[in-house]
Amino acid sequence: MRLSVRAVFFLAVSLWAAAGICQTTGTLRGVVTLSDNGTPLHDVSVLILQLNRSTETDERGAYQFEGVPIGRYTLLVHMDGIPDMAKSVTVASLETTANFVLRLSAPREQVTVTATGREQTAFDAFQSVTTLDSVTLVEKSHTSIGEVLDRRPGIAKRSFGPGAARPVIRGFDGDRVLVLQDGIRTGSLSSQSGDHGEPLHVLNLARLEVVKGPATLLYGSNALGGVVNAITSHHQNHMHPHEGLRGYASAVGGSGNAQGGGSAGFEYGTGNWLVWGNGGGQRTGDYQTQLGQIPNSKTRIGDGLGGFGYFGNRAFFSLGYGVNDGRYGIPFAGEFESHEHGEDSDEAAADIDLVFRRHYVPVTFGIRTPGSYIEGLRVSLNYSDWQHQELEGDETGTNFDNQQYVYRATFEQRRAGRLTGSFGFWGMRRDYEARGAESLSPPVNQDAAALFTLQEVGFERFRFQFGGRLEHNRYNPLGLDKRSFTGFSGAAGIHVPLWRSGAFVTNYTHSYRAPALEELFFNGPHIGTLTFEVGNPNLKRERADGMDFSLRHNGERVRAEANFYYYNIRDFVFLAPTGAIEDGLPKADYSQGDSRFLGSELGVDLALRPNLWLNLGLDTVDAQLKDRSAPLPRIPPLRGRVGIEASHRGFSLKPEMVLANQQNDVFTNETRTAGYAVLNLAASYTYAQRHLAHIFSVNAFNLGDRLYRNHLSFIKDFAPELGRGVRFAYTVRFF
Repeated sequence: MRLSVRAVFFLAVSLWAAAGICQTTGTLRGVVTLSDNGTPLHDVSVLILQLNRSTETDERGAYQFEGVPIGRYTLLVHMDGIPDMAKSVTVASLETTANFVLRLSAPREQVTVTATGREQTAFDAFQSVTTLDSVTLVEKSHTSIGEVLDRRPGIAKRSFGPGAARPVIRGFDGDRVLVLQDGIRTGSLSSQSGDHGEPLHVLNLARLEVVKGPATLLYGSNALGGVVNAITSHHQNHMHPHEGLRGYASAVGGSGNAQGGGSAGFEYGTGNWLVWGNGGGQRTGDYQTQLGQIPNSKTRIGDGLGGFGYFGNRAFFSLGYGVNDGRYGIPFAGEFESHEHGEDSDEAAADIDLVFRRHYVPVTFGIRTPGSYIEGLRVSLNYSDWQHQELEGDETGTNFDNQQYVYRATFEQRRAGRLTGSFGFWGMRRDYEARGAESLSPPVNQDAAALFTLQEVGFERFRFQFGGRLEHNRYNPLGLDKRSFTGFSGAAGIHVPLWRSGAFVTNYTHSYRAPALEELFFNGPHIGTLTFEVGNPNLKRERADGMDFSLRHNGERVRAEANFYYYNIRDFVFLAPTGAIEDGLPKADYSQGDSRFLGSELGVDLALRPNLWLNLGLDTVDAQLKDRSAPLPRIPPLRGRVGIEASHRGFSLKPEMVLANQQNDVFTNETRTAGYAVLNLAASYTYAQRHLAHIFSVNAFNLGDRLYRNHLSFIKDFAPELGRGVRFAYTVRFF
């Protein structure tokens, strides 16, 4: 009898131990609240990134996942209008708790969908990513994305006045920086001329993401320098559909340029259906400097977007229609135009304005098939009709038309052991035509197609990512010979955790870029670049090899990232001055030579106290033509940033000093720029309720009224940057 009892006891203990050993899943639960008042937030999406599993919080703000495999995961919490929050969680027992406290403002983990096409944290991404959420976009609102992104790490602005400001990433400009809206090219002509802007209105965006370094694998050969992706709220909610009504209304106003504007939008979800709409506009007058008002620097932009979609467990689709329009002045362009035509300089030159309009129709559909080899398919179709006119006084000087049809399909693979990834295909048809004084090329049809893949292998101590893209571009200009280019881009990278909150990332990239339309076919005086351009239809494709190194730390008290990069580009296309003057402008040929880009970006956020952060930043880039040992034009100088961010309950105060070194490394015919220091001060207050949040902000810029110039401006010798001013903003969000 004693033997039987002993046997039963040991059997029970063995079964209990075996159950513990065989325990491979657990429950993950928690509560999501709002920091300002501790209010539970309902209908918040909670996503386990590695498993692609999601759920929503209930009325108590609670969420729960059953059957989560033992392991370490990244949880992403998303609610429209509130910055996303990510947290690393280890599931190692039967029940794990992970609570989230969302904040409308404070240092926080950045989230990106642009780097891989899937949501992930910037810390986990292989490339360096900068993200601006909707709250930040309202605080820093401008009528151009170049102005909004200027001075972010590794990002500067190229401009011909405020309305035409466009991002420059790590010294790369024009056709080497690709601007997207919801992952699709906008269809504008901003890359081909310094006086052409982008139509994006930041007040109606959910997020603005910048992927620095070659992003050619997913987005095309134009992404040699990087990608700027403007993400709308409804596109973001394709991944996070919700019940009920959500929306916002914003207003901005400021001095120094008589800024004023507003926007509003809503989303209504019922069952599997979602309907959305938003719209708004901004305008500024001629801006003020210590030298006085800069004539014809006014801007205006407006937009509207509406649509609906179905988001089921197995299938989804959406259809939308949007329109952008605007008008902005091109300072001093009238004087350049007069000199070009040899007109009497004593006679007042007519102002030159650019008026644009874009209609676009985005369509997205797909299926989800969990358990199959292809777990998901997503197809995006987009038609864009871009038109703009360059007005010389009351007369139209040039008309530009650019119609673009884009399709993209991405297949998500089922995880196979350590391997996960995606592959797909992409294509574009573009019809371009210019008529009038600056019709520098004949009408051109461009066709492009590509196959791409991005794969990731996860090991216990590191992750390895690799991929490739094969792309074909063909130009068919009216009356000239056709040109076609086919090239391969490939990349490989490794992400190695060094300590609990630190990682080292390195990437090798081989990138191909087909010459742009303007580089091949332009021939004539171009006020937008202050050059008589002579295209070269015999240009070869560019080929680049590069290395990126990144050291990151993302702790509770310290957040830091140091990036170093080197790119070697063969057959780099550039405008080579001939020394001649034609039509009153310096004549330059599109030529090719080897170049190299070398630079770094450093950023540190240090918590001096729980609600007091010290923010430091530094970036520099050196770009040269190797054959001539000459600097390339319009390369940003060494820049630094020192700031403090103090917060208490709903209040936030952020003084900041921005510093730039003089730029003496200049290209032929380019002038030097002096260094400067600019002091800014931002403050905000957030008042949150259960279903409502009010955000008040004030941004005082250039407090010392410093006279300084942007080295990347085509008109820097005539127009310094904006003087002292203040901008007020208010946003109400309901959820």
